[in-house]
Amino acid sequence: MPLIGADERAAVDAVLASGMVAQGPQVAGFEDEFAQVVAGRHCVAVNSGTSALHLALLAVGVRAGDEVIVPSFTFAATANAVRLAGATPVFVDIEADSFCLDPAAAEAAITARTRAIMPVHLYGHPADMTRLGEVAARHGLWIVEDAAQAHAASWQGTPVGAFGAAGAFSFYPTKNMTSGEGGMVTTACDHIARQVRLLRNQGMEQRYRNEVIGFNTRMTDIHAAIGRVQLAKLAGWTARRESIAARYDADLTGVTVPPVAEGAVHVYHQYTVRVPGDRDGFAAALAQRGVGSGVYYPTPVHLLPSFGLTALDLPVTAQAAAEVLSLPVHPGLSDDDVDTVIGAVNQVAGAGA
Repeated sequence: MPLIGADERAAVDAVLASGMVAQGPQVAGFEDEFAQVVAGRHCVAVNSGTSALHLALLAVGVRAGDEVIVPSFTFAATANAVRLAGATPVFVDIEADSFCLDPAAAEAAITARTRAIMPVHLYGHPADMTRLGEVAARHGLWIVEDAAQAHAASWQGTPVGAFGAAGAFSFYPTKNMTSGEGGMVTTACDHIARQVRLLRNQGMEQRYRNEVIGFNTRMTDIHAAIGRVQLAKLAGWTARRESIAARYDADLTGVTVPPVAEGAVHVYHQYTVRVPGDRDGFAAALAQRGVGSGVYYPTPVHLLPSFGLTALDLPVTAQAAAEVLSLPVHPGLSDDDVDTVIGAVNQVAGAGA
C-alpha cells in the first residue's frame, strides 16, 4: 500500500484548481527534481515504467531484428518492452546473491544481432554495473537500465539510472515512491532525451510539427504533483527500509537473508530471503501467524505463455523462482511489526515448516 497523505492530496487539489492537468509545469518540475537522484542526468517523465523502458529502447536505436539481453528473473515488463520495440529478448541467467543479471552469462549470449543489454536492479539491489559496463564496451553495445525497483540505489558510488545510455524508473503505487502511475527515462545524452520527448508526445516538441511517429505516453501534472511530494520523502522512507532490513539481517534464522555486494547500496524495494524446502508451505505458516509475504517471481519470464521458451535452461533462475520469499519491509511498519515478522519467521523456521 502506498503512503499517501495530506501533502499528496493538497498537491493534487492545487493542480485541479489550476485547470492545467495535462503535461505542464508540474511535470517539468518533477523532471528537474528527479535529476538529483541520477547525478544530474536528463529526466523525461512518461505515463508508466513500461513506457519508460519502451521509449528508452527506441530512443537508443533498438529496432526490429535486434536482440536485447535480459534476465528472465524479473517482471514481464522488462521483456515486454523489448518485444514492443520490435526486438527479441534473449534471456540469460542471474547471479545467485544479487538476483541480478550475470555479466558472464550476458557476454556468452552476445551474437551479431545483439544491440543492447538490459540489466534489472532487482528488489532494489544494483546489478554489477562495473562488469556489465566492461562487457558492453568490449562489444559496442548499449546499456539500458531497468531501475523500476531501485530509486536511489547505487553501485560503487554512482546511482542507478546514471550508468547506461538510458535508464528507466517506475512510479507504480507499490514502488518505493509513487506518482499514482508513471515512469521516468534518464540519460546523459541530449539526443536520446529529445527522442524520448518526441516519442512520448505524438512525435512533436512543437504543436502540429510532428517529426517522427510517436505515442501518447505523457505524464499528467496530477501524477507529477504526487511524484514531487513523494520524492521529497524518498530519503526518509529509504532509510527506514534499510533499518528494517538491518534488523532482519541480524535476527532472522533458518532462512538465507539477502547479501549486499561490496560497494552496493540496496534500497530494499523487497526484502527477499531464500527458503530451503517448502517455500509455499513456509509462506502459509507465516500467514497463519498474521505475517504476509510475497513471491516475486514464481515463474521466470521465459516460461510464461507469452514467451514459452520451455527448452531454455537457466538453473540459477529456476532455483531462485523456487526459493524466494519477500518479507514485509514497508516503511510504514512499526518496530513492533518488525518484531512480529522476526518472531514468526524464526518460529516457522524452527518448526521445520
